[in-house]
Amino acid sequence: MNYFKSIIVSLMLVGFLNANETKPKNSVIPMVVPISWLKNAINNPNLVIIDVRDKKTFDKGHIKNAINMPIFKDFFDKNYMIPKLSFLKKLYNNAGVDSKSIVVIYGNAQLIWAARAYWVSKVLGVNHVGLLKVSYGNWEKGVIPTSVKVYKPKNKEFIPRVDNSILQTKLSTLMSVGKKIIIDGRPKDFYNGKKSHAKRFGHIPTALNYPGSYNYEINPSGSNMKEFNVLKKLYKNLPKNKSIILYCEDGADAALNFIVLKKLGYKVSVYDGSWLEWGNDYNLPIVNLSKKDKEN
Repeated sequence: MNYFKSIIVSLMLVGFLNANETKPKNSVIPMVVPISWLKNAINNPNLVIIDVRDKKTFDKGHIKNAINMPIFKDFFDKNYMIPKLSFLKKLYNNAGVDSKSIVVIYGNAQLIWAARAYWVSKVLGVNHVGLLKVSYGNWEKGVIPTSVKVYKPKNKEFIPRVDNSILQTKLSTLMSVGKKIIIDGRPKDFYNGKKSHAKRFGHIPTALNYPGSYNYEINPSGSNMKEFNVLKKLYKNLPKNKSIILYCEDGADAALNFIVLKKLGYKVSVYDGSWLEWGNDYNLPIVNLSKKDKEN
């Protein structure tokens, strides 16, 4: 894949294993960031806030000094996979992210999109990053400062340190069928084969179904992540001594599952191509519970 070739070349050029880089002060950030944490850190000079909503929505109001990085423009390529490393490096440079940055990411009521940006950030080696626990505006008025003004951060030098341990490919996922736990994060109708955005219907053999939407709840003012004592019960039947590969339709629901399961102590990674790649490749095995796949 051209993507992985670009990673190898870029990493050789930037010398990504620079162990002597300065680490940020007060860099401890939870994977899922409560509003109270953001309130206390809002004036930290190392704080970078990323808003993944579309520009039109962002322009109507956003967290003060947040940088707009629209999810489909910046965190997916035309094939709904991770964009090229050169593109992402420039993107993070322009956002003012460097080794000292503490990054908070938020989005709309579907927390999966902000989760996608979180996971991409982790793949790139952004260590100090957290997903805001709630969607934009789902907090008491005045607690977090908002604005309609566009904030222009100072460019920084972002050096990627790609973490391949949390990134799976079509081949590595195929080789893991029957050997590792595979979790499908799509809604049940997609898992069962009643719906699909790919040419084929169904799911990867042996995959279990844990929809990403199960991790959060939506209310009239927005959405928020469920408490982890509740989520722990949801995933209680999964063994912690086995590696888990996560996928969904496009890598967004899987990213939210990644955050939750990682927080709960599981060893997880995401198959970036997900069903949009797997479901369009007739050479790969599938299980279709509804028998709607024309191939069958």
